[in-house]
Order: sequence, then structure tokens, then C-alpha cells
Amino acid sequence: MHILLIEDEIALAEEICQSLRKQNYAVSHLTLGKQAILAARNGDIDLMILDLGLPDVDGLQVLTSIRELGLTLPILILTARGQLSDKIIGLDAGADDYLPKPFELDELLVRLRVLQRRLGSVVTSTIRLGHVQLHTDSLLVLLDEVALQLPKKEFMILRALMERADRIVSKSQLETMLYEWGGEVSSNAIEVHVHNLRKKLPEGFIQTIRGVGYCIKKEYPIST
Repeated sequence: MHILLIEDEIALAEEICQSLRKQNYAVSHLTLGKQAILAARNGDIDLMILDLGLPDVDGLQVLTSIRELGLTLPILILTARGQLSDKIIGLDAGADDYLPKPFELDELLVRLRVLQRRLGSVVTSTIRLGHVQLHTDSLLVLLDEVALQLPKKEFMILRALMERADRIVSKSQLETMLYEWGGEVSSNAIEVHVHNLRKKLPEGFIQTIRGVGYCIKKEYPIST
């Protein structure tokens, strides 16, 4: 899952990003509301954490603009505006959840897990596609109930593809996700990791969409 954090308090943003990466989320960080609207329009974000007190555009205006674009991206609001009326305004404007500052990071993580379940693509910490099971909480991958030994970067690529089953994920998107997970990415890293994954997974599980990227189908072909 790729989370976009919009927060202009740098120290808080760094703390949140670090905590999210420890939980194996890909996370990117922006400080301006206009950037948030552009990022939401461009896609490749699964969930947004949005501060309301931004230096250029009020967070409620950002939220309204995103919803006016017809985007259903889950958005969790962070704000120092803790009055009930503020919460009602935020939820009425299209927010999926509302967390007043100050907050505990554990509570933020719980709320993110709830929103993740609402997405429908990942109902639990286990993703199952055919004979392959991926456990997001334990970094474990099973093929026909047998554990595979995957380096972290291979696991992250596989997770990104399985979470987006039936969607094409480009090489540049995977590079961005690896970077946002805190990994270094060389020029041919994605091809190498995908090649290595294919040797460990069923034939045809990861498909190459020539000139576009990679895709895992929910109903992938099983060779006999």
C-alpha cells in the first residue's frame, strides 16, 4: 500500500513516515495542499493522510477539490482543530476518518488498518491469489503452504503487485514504491527482482505488459 502524507510539520512528518515504513507501508511526503491535489489526480496513491493546517491551501479545500474530481481515495485527516463541529465539517466534506492532534502513532496505525480493510483489495493481513499467500504483517510468502525465502525488495515488489491484482503497475511506479519503502533502487533493479521472483513463483503468475509494466491477474493461468 502506498500512503501519501501531507504534513508541513517536518519533525512530525518524519516520525510518521518512519513508523509507517516500519509497518512495511510505502510512504511519500509532501508539505503543500496544491501538491496533494496534483498527486491525487495523478493516481498511484492508495490512501492519503491530510493535515488541515497547510501553508498554502487549507486542508478542507484540498479535500473538497479531491472529491470534486470524483476520486474515492480514502483520506484520513490530521488536525489540531479538535472541536466536534470541526470533525463534522471534515467528515461532511468527504474525509473517511479524523484524528485530532496530538495523537499516539499506534492509534494512527489502527485507523489506517481499518481504512485499508475498507478498500476491499486487502481485507486482512493475508493476500491470497491462487496458490500464493502473502502475509503483510510477517513478511511471509507461501506457495502451496511452503514458505518462500524472499529478500525484502522482492517481497515488496510482490506485495505491490498482489495488492493491485488486475491492475498494471509500471516499472517507474515500482521504483518509486521501493524508494518510499526506504530502499535504494539501481537502474535495472526492478527487472532483476521480477526475474528472480518468477523463478520462485508459478509460471505466468507475474505477467509483463510489454512497454507498460507488470500485472498479476486474480485468475492467472496455471500451467500443467
